[in-house]
Amino acid sequence: MATDTSPHPFERLEIRVGPYTYDALAAGPADGEFVLLLHGWPEFADSWSEVLPALAAAGYRAVAVDQRGYSPGARPAQVTDYAVPELVADALAFADSQGAGRFHLVSHDWGGMVAWALAAAHPARLKSLTVLATPHPAALGHEAAKGTDQYNRQEYIRLFRTPGDVAEQTLLADGAAWLRAAYGGKVPAPLVDANIRRLSEPGALTATLNWYRAPGKTLAVPAGRISVPTLYMWGSEDIALGRAAAEATGEWVDGPYHFEVLEGVSHWLPEEVPDQVNPAIVEHLGRYN
Repeated sequence: MATDTSPHPFERLEIRVGPYTYDALAAGPADGEFVLLLHGWPEFADSWSEVLPALAAAGYRAVAVDQRGYSPGARPAQVTDYAVPELVADALAFADSQGAGRFHLVSHDWGGMVAWALAAAHPARLKSLTVLATPHPAALGHEAAKGTDQYNRQEYIRLFRTPGDVAEQTLLADGAAWLRAAYGGKVPAPLVDANIRRLSEPGALTATLNWYRAPGKTLAVPAGRISVPTLYMWGSEDIALGRAAAEATGEWVDGPYHFEVLEGVSHWLPEEVPDQVNPAIVEHLGRYN
């Protein structure tokens, strides 16, 4: 089951999707409006440990899932099993499993990539979209293609996509020093320790890196224009995702859109500044109940 590293009491769920079983954490009244939370890399559902209670207190039924590759019961062997359409289908199935026709979607990092793709392809399923850190894939791809700042920021992705197990060995060497450093001291130490312990399980790290390996050579993620009401929050000190792509994201949103820059804040928004993230999310969801 999902590891609970926070002091908050969460319900633990198992969600069955096809042949796979996904672990999840849940909070809030069973009859509350449904909110699905999608984590990024290298994190799990408990990256939302400080967000789930805020949503529950506001009356929402919030569920955060250990996604494909992260849940031990959902680690298919083929790289192609981690293509974005598969991840989008998972997210829709998570909502279906909880009886949610239309729902609010909250996401971070790679979860944001999935969320943008889902919102573009299935707008009728969403009441609102919230993305933390991750620009719209088209805006991100456009900036990376210039070969300048955003391209340089994505050097780590080129490492992850190196053939063989080069990335796995690099990330876990010297007590997972590279992996620990990736959090930049912005994620609580107990959560970092729990993440590394889980990612060190046989096959786990490879499965999560397959999210980076499944897309084509340009790391293109299929996501079109967005009509869903959208909140996008980005930290000015994000070392992976630069300002240009963040600011260009609004060009891809046709529906109501709010872009919030968190000055002096890093990539790890849910853990680093829940005091800023939570009120913004609750307010955004409240507008589109």
